[in-house]
Amino acid sequence: MGTLYETDFYAWTQQQAELLAQKRWEHLDTAHLIEEIEALGRKERQELRNRLGVLIAHLLKWQYQPEGQSNSWVATIRDQRNEIEELLLENPSLQPYLEEVLPKAYRKGLNLAVQETNLSYKVFPVVCPYSLEQMLSSELLSIENG
Repeated sequence: MGTLYETDFYAWTQQQAELLAQKRWEHLDTAHLIEEIEALGRKERQELRNRLGVLIAHLLKWQYQPEGQSNSWVATIRDQRNEIEELLLENPSLQPYLEEVLPKAYRKGLNLAVQETNLSYKVFPVVCPYSLEQMLSSELLSIENG
């Protein structure tokens, strides 16, 4: 039979929290705690990358399929911008990661835009046509006025 970490992750988290609260350091499952803390950091980066990808997809759709523009797209763009802003406020150390993740986020956004519009990849730019500042600003493409 495996360890509590392997058999009941939730119970393991509660046990580790209790051990931490009691300062019973010698009983902590440090190897798995380290692994989980590192995973939490990766999840924050992944969240930022995913939100940026969805934002890019909707900006591309807005620009390259104007006949499909809708309030739903506006709401998604606004929501993604707000979520990215909150994520960066809660995790300011992720700010420099934006530049690093932009190419990956663009690929994700491009794939999503192609999938949702049925437009060819050839229609869209090879590299992201928007700066980070533009993407996160309500001024881009006059979307807020739509």
